[in-house]
Amino acid sequence: MLPSPKLLMNQWLRWRTNQMKASTIFSSKALTLSIGLLSSSSIFAASCCGGGSAGSLILPKFGKKVVDVSFDIESYKGKWDSDRKYIPDPAADSLNQYRLNLGYGQRLSKNWQAGIVVPYVWNDNQFSGETIKSDGFGDTSLSFWYETFDRVTCVYQVNSIEDLKPAIYLGGSLIIPTGNSMYGDNASVNYDITGRGLYRFDSNIIIEKTVYPFTATLQGSYGKHIARPVNQEYGEAVEPYTKRLGDRRFLSASIGYTVFLEDLDTVTFSAALASLKEGKAQIGKHKEAKSQLEKQSASLTAAYASPDLRYIYKASWSHAFASDDYGMNFSVTDIITLGLSYAFD
Repeated sequence: MLPSPKLLMNQWLRWRTNQMKASTIFSSKALTLSIGLLSSSSIFAASCCGGGSAGSLILPKFGKKVVDVSFDIESYKGKWDSDRKYIPDPAADSLNQYRLNLGYGQRLSKNWQAGIVVPYVWNDNQFSGETIKSDGFGDTSLSFWYETFDRVTCVYQVNSIEDLKPAIYLGGSLIIPTGNSMYGDNASVNYDITGRGLYRFDSNIIIEKTVYPFTATLQGSYGKHIARPVNQEYGEAVEPYTKRLGDRRFLSASIGYTVFLEDLDTVTFSAALASLKEGKAQIGKHKEAKSQLEKQSASLTAAYASPDLRYIYKASWSHAFASDDYGMNFSVTDIITLGLSYAFD
């Protein structure tokens, strides 16, 4: 007979508390040797207790280093036009993009961490009877995160107001245009694109609360693109101009449920809703008409975490609603992601 869920949670929390105490002692001794690496992005998440459902590469409170590898399969179903109408792709067309994402996270001090995510992108498209394939690096993401809490906030029972305190992460990320964009030398058609061609800085926040077996997460970001000079498009010279994409707003909310297994490993299931909006692009001092972007989507995720949280395996499915009014000037896609993270000292 399996032990009761409450007993398993109690055992797990006591065990993790002891682990964290030992980790804190080690971290304080190694603080002077820590090296600042560059930052995080959006692949895996780990809550303050590990295995959370937020969409960022974040170490758990007691973690020191983490390596993440994930693979995205994105299938295009159509697009929303500027009037928010859904237009399906022709039945004979097949548009797909595959991304291998390599990430590394490093704890810099007790409450600071950083990370980097580098994607490699393959485009595989059949359009109007033609097959077009291309590949190249995508845009790199660097981030820093600050944890506003000093102790793990996960609880299995609420006995006081203090037990309701959430884990709050504040961060900043820089998107570096290492991919092939329409403004560079390596994209001659739209299907060659693997990046957007502009730097962007995001201000990020993650608010997460776990009362086992439930976890609720709210994640938001506000991004500003940096203007760049342009003198070519798809390899063809154009009259020079300055381009800046619109400000970007992202918001997602998720709820998760954790199942404790007999050996204190866990499986977490989560569901999320997300909204992404980007304002009008600007050429010189003039804003481009009908250039704003919008997308609403839903996702389901399953994550297995080992008892010591060194290994986290994840599988997720993100679905954009193929109907009118759920987006604007944006592709309608389904994304399947498979990933693994490994934490170490």
